Amino acid sequence: MDLLNTYQLADHKLDNRIVMAPMTRSRTTQPGNIPNQMMADYYAQRAGAGMIITEATQISPQGQGYSFTPGIHTQAQIEGWKLVTDAVHQKGGVIYLQLWHVGRMSHSSFHGGEAPVAPSAILPQAQVWVSDESGNGSMVDCPMPRALTLEEIEDIIEDYRQAAINAMEAGFDGVEIHAANGYLLDQFLRSTSNIRTDQYGGSIENRSRLLIQVAKAVCEAIGSERTGVRLAPYITARGMNCPEIIPTILHCANELDEQGVGYLHLSEADWDDAPQVPLHFRSQLRAHFSGTLIVAGRYDKEKANQILAEDYADLIAFGRPFIANPDFPDRIRHNYPLSQFDGTTLFGGTEKGYSDYPAYIGSQSSGS
Repeated sequence: MDLLNTYQLADHKLDNRIVMAPMTRSRTTQPGNIPNQMMADYYAQRAGAGMIITEATQISPQGQGYSFTPGIHTQAQIEGWKLVTDAVHQKGGVIYLQLWHVGRMSHSSFHGGEAPVAPSAILPQAQVWVSDESGNGSMVDCPMPRALTLEEIEDIIEDYRQAAINAMEAGFDGVEIHAANGYLLDQFLRSTSNIRTDQYGGSIENRSRLLIQVAKAVCEAIGSERTGVRLAPYITARGMNCPEIIPTILHCANELDEQGVGYLHLSEADWDDAPQVPLHFRSQLRAHFSGTLIVAGRYDKEKANQILAEDYADLIAFGRPFIANPDFPDRIRHNYPLSQFDGTTLFGGTEKGYSDYPAYIGSQSSGS
């Protein structure tokens, strides 16, 4: 088995095992964080992926932590996303929406001057991208968050449920619950960011409770086969170096498997000195979760095919290669060279550095 083999995911026969990973690009229409035609063009160009997972999308105003990121909590946003799903489906693609609440990874400017929320009032030692109305942005320090009340936690579970329903209305094939990379659900999972003393803190079972409740609400709303979850067992940045995270992740995997969640998506670190994911963990994860496994990190064609051949994953997600290579699957198929992206145009801006990257000469993908 390799990247170019087909794969059955729920009701969809994917044309290949290449997934476009979620990547924040901050191109929405303002005011309102509304998806637009430019975003539809961008995703449609990349519909040659077996499956697309969209950029992280806030489930509520409280869930926003970066400028110009899309939402899925207003009717205008739903209508904007319909442009995207229609364009991708017209190209024969499959597209899931990533549901996002950033928690403490935010800034008071998004919340009327109020503090961001978190499991506990612990400074994240991290930065987020904040822009002015003209699109001039910079990375700024996250302020001290405040701890969520039990009533607010119930509201967040409902926000996830409603966001999943909204995603179906917008035409998505499924949703991915973002519980990785130091955002809210990940913050609850880790003892370094969660020091609560109620039913959401302390033991592994308690710290896992919110993720399991969110997944249950989403699965009941739209179907477990249409629901995925992203986790980050070996990422330690943003104050997330929890000594109990591996048993916590495995506990969650078992609980999510019992719910029938369609897939787990591992966010593996992609910087040069990042820790390697040990093979014994990959084996343990297979033992705890019987559904589809997606992995994302510093994968190239050779490494991806090796992981697939050893059955440690079913699908491989690629992020940065898709930015400058809209026809990335074709380039893999024909061993075409890869173009490099312009790092100055990653966040905010226009079509430049977004939807203006050309397909390789002779490419037959939807990116041409």
